[in-house]
Amino acid sequence: MHVKIQLGLLVALTVAGLGVLTHAQAAKSAGKASSKMRVFFIEPKNNATVTSPLHMKFGSEGIKIEAVPPGDVTTTRPGVAHYHVGIDEACLPAGKTIVKGTPSWVHFGDGKDVFDTQMTPGKHKLSVQLGDDLHNTLPGACQTITVNVK
Repeated sequence: MHVKIQLGLLVALTVAGLGVLTHAQAAKSAGKASSKMRVFFIEPKNNATVTSPLHMKFGSEGIKIEAVPPGDVTTTRPGVAHYHVGIDEACLPAGKTIVKGTPSWVHFGDGKDVFDTQMTPGKHKLSVQLGDDLHNTLPGACQTITVNVK
């Protein structure tokens, strides 16, 4: 009987230890995934000479791109974002809200990854930045390029 109690205790401690180890590995993996999150322009390339209307295409890694849920959104979904494009704007700091209706920032709350826009001739700065469901910018998730419109 005494051996059964010791065996049971050993099994319980082993299961508990494996649970702690598994949780630690999952937390470590989640941290790595978020540190590898990035956003970028597929088109146009940095320093490209382009024509108007300008065609843009965006890409990302380490995060899922989805449309913002309909209705009055009050919480964010972890690991989910959508694109914002700043025209003649630099990257915003992490946690900054990109206010809808700001003329220099275009929101893609529908989850789209392409955009065509009229641009005046000359040099322009373009920034693509990820935002959560509340349109708050995510850390390290912005790229700025320059284009020259003919």
